Amino acid sequence: MHDGLVVVDKPAAWTSHDVVARLRKVYGQRRVGHAGTLDPDATGVLLVGLGRATRLLRYLQEAGKAYRARVVFGVATDTLDASGAVLEQAAMKLTVDQVAHAARAFVGEIEQIPPMVSAIKVEGRRLYELARAGEVVERAARPVRIDALVVEDFVDGAYPEATIRIDCSSGTYVRSLAADLGTALGGCAHLGELRRLRVGSFVLDEAHTLDAIEAEPERFVLPPATALRDMPEIVVDGEELRAIAHGATFAAPALLGDLDAPGPFAVVDERGELLAVYERRGAGVKPAVVLAPQESKRQEPECQEPG
Repeated sequence: MHDGLVVVDKPAAWTSHDVVARLRKVYGQRRVGHAGTLDPDATGVLLVGLGRATRLLRYLQEAGKAYRARVVFGVATDTLDASGAVLEQAAMKLTVDQVAHAARAFVGEIEQIPPMVSAIKVEGRRLYELARAGEVVERAARPVRIDALVVEDFVDGAYPEATIRIDCSSGTYVRSLAADLGTALGGCAHLGELRRLRVGSFVLDEAHTLDAIEAEPERFVLPPATALRDMPEIVVDGEELRAIAHGATFAAPALLGDLDAPGPFAVVDERGELLAVYERRGAGVKPAVVLAPQESKRQEPECQEPG
C-alpha cells in the first residue's frame, strides 16, 4: 500500500476519474482519489492521493489555483467551452487594450453562477447530469476571488482570441469567466483551451505524465507531509507524539506555542513524518485527521543512568 501524493499532468480527453482509475492499476490499490476536478478537455496539474493521503485531499482542494486559458470571442456555446454546440456567433472587433481593461474589472471578490456542466449537486443530482438530460435549473451565485487576470497574448481577427493567465481561489469556473468577459465586451465568448498551471504551491514543473508515472511508479510518490507543505508545521516528540497518536485535544498554547496562525496545522515528528492535522476549536486544537499509529513502532533511544 502506497501512502502519498502524485502530481499528474493530466492529458486532454481524460476525465479526472479516468486518471484515478489508471493510477489504481499502476499502484495496485483501490484507495486513490483526486483533489479538484479538471474538465476532460483541460490539461495540467491534478493532485492525486494514494492510501491514507486521500484523507488529506480536502485541504488541497481548498488551495488557490492558476490557469492559462484561451478565450475565443464572438462565439457562445451551450457548455461555455469548445466542446459545446454553438448558440450564437457574431464577429467582434476588439483590441488587446480593450480586453485587458475589461479583465481588470473581474479582479477581486466576485460572484459567479456555476455552469450547468459543473459537478455541483442540486437536490442530490450533479448539474452536469441534469444538463445531459436537457434540464436547466436555477443556480445560486457563489463568491470567488480572482487575484490576477493578465492578458499574455492576443490574436486579432473577426473572432479574436486572448490567452489569459488567471490566479484565483478554489471554486472558480474559468469557463464562466470567459463567457462573462465576452459579455462585458459587448458580445459573447467561450473557453477554447484550459491548462492548470498550479494548485497551491504545486506547479506544472513538478507534474508528470501518466506514461512516466507508469514507467517508474515509486519515483513519483511524495510523502504525506509534502502533500501539506503549504500548511504551518508543528514538530513534536515524546509524550506529545503518543498523545497525538491517540487523538488528544490540546489547549492551543500547549501545542502551538507562540504560533499565531488560523490553521489547520500539519503535525510531524522529528523525522518529518506526518502524524496528524490539527484545527482550532475555541481555545483549543483538535485533530481533524490522525495518521500516526496508536502503537508507535518507532525505536526510541534507551536512557542511561548518570555516573
